[in-house]
Amino acid sequence: METVQAKFKRILIGAAAILVLLAAIVGGVGWYSLFREVPTYYESAEEHFKYGSIGTEQQQGVPYWIWLVLPRIFPDKLPAPGGYTSLGITWEEGKEMPVGFPKKTIGFPRVGINCATCHTGTFRKTAKDKPAIIPAGPSSKFDSQGYIRFLSACASDPRFNADYILDEIKYHHEFSPFEKLLYRYLIIPQTKKALLQQQEDFAWSDSRPDWGPGRIDPFNPVKFNILNLPKDGTIGNSDMMPLWNQKLHEEFALHWDGLETSLVETVQTGAIGDGATKKSIDIAGLQRVQQFITELPPPKYPYPVDEKLASSGSLIFANSCGSCHAFGGERTGKVIPVEEVGTDRHRLDMWTQQAAEAYNQFAEGYEWDFDHLRKTNGYVAVSLDGLWLRAPYLHNGSVPSLQDLLENPENRPQVFYRGYDVYDPEKVGFVSSGSDAERAGFKYDTSVPANSNQGHLYGTDLSADDKKALIEYLKTL
Repeated sequence: METVQAKFKRILIGAAAILVLLAAIVGGVGWYSLFREVPTYYESAEEHFKYGSIGTEQQQGVPYWIWLVLPRIFPDKLPAPGGYTSLGITWEEGKEMPVGFPKKTIGFPRVGINCATCHTGTFRKTAKDKPAIIPAGPSSKFDSQGYIRFLSACASDPRFNADYILDEIKYHHEFSPFEKLLYRYLIIPQTKKALLQQQEDFAWSDSRPDWGPGRIDPFNPVKFNILNLPKDGTIGNSDMMPLWNQKLHEEFALHWDGLETSLVETVQTGAIGDGATKKSIDIAGLQRVQQFITELPPPKYPYPVDEKLASSGSLIFANSCGSCHAFGGERTGKVIPVEEVGTDRHRLDMWTQQAAEAYNQFAEGYEWDFDHLRKTNGYVAVSLDGLWLRAPYLHNGSVPSLQDLLENPENRPQVFYRGYDVYDPEKVGFVSSGSDAERAGFKYDTSVPANSNQGHLYGTDLSADDKKALIEYLKTL
């Protein structure tokens, strides 16, 4: 006959087994609902570039269903009608997500960003045309700071609560009872908390000039929010760069100031800057990105070219520009001292030796650590492949067209509007004045700190005919 003690022991063991089972079930449900990672894959290299994950969703990703309804709840926080497209975000017809905004399930669907967010160009021949989308081109219209500020403004609003958000989500998706509880008591409150923290992390930018569409301060966020270096008052506002044709850029210094010499590291630091962590960064996905931009040719100029005039211009280019800007030029891809170039030095001064050393130590112990970040004394003499789509010009985007760039600084536009992607083939740049540009664009004032259009006097002393011929040739690069 079983003793009382034995019976009690059996009950305890059974109870313990039940508790372990319940804990396992709860843990499994919790893992599945919050941390289960579902890989994404696109067969096409271009589709991967535009929509594939680089590892930013875990740390910085916004829950998809919340992200989807924010423009409907908070249209007053956007600059114009049109939802996310009012921030210059490119959205292909028939696609679920905008270009550069990967959707990935990590427990629940999340929206991150990838390289294409800032590195996808668009242009239109007329205001009525649909934009042509150019992968790996510099975005001339995406307002990355506006996007950050929109999310922060939403989170700061009392309407950012479970009642408002769940009521809006139900028009798109029906949650299970468990999902409703999860969103009401965990996901929505934690998203609000994270976005408010993001607002605090970027508060330093409020005391500096706005970036505006097509521009970004790419490394101050790294310095302050990732490397935890002291706020130093510097301004890094600069134009977004093209990524195409990297096979011909081998051994070139990278970024506007040449702070990197390794394309592998440049791609990986880009992912870290976009929100990937040491553990979440998708190295395999970034290798696909690197392969894509290595082989991708620059886009051809889409308008007629006067071949005879361009032929004359090629000789002028060889004599006046080739040493710095032609493939094979003795200074192409190298850093030219800022004292010689004479352009605004704020972007150069933003990146410090301390920051370079800290970033080189950032991933110590990981297989993909950084070793090639450095401090330089000037700006890179970039190759000019695909030049026609790189407007506005200079590292800070302070000159709207090639025609303007060949003028002395005092004759370049002092105020213009950027972010309007209708193209001006006569000046070779985007339309930057007039009512349409003013309505759709951002007022760029060259008197604002870091916005100077001074410097780069090369070619300004050419005759009017030579300038015309040179510009015709530059269209063909």
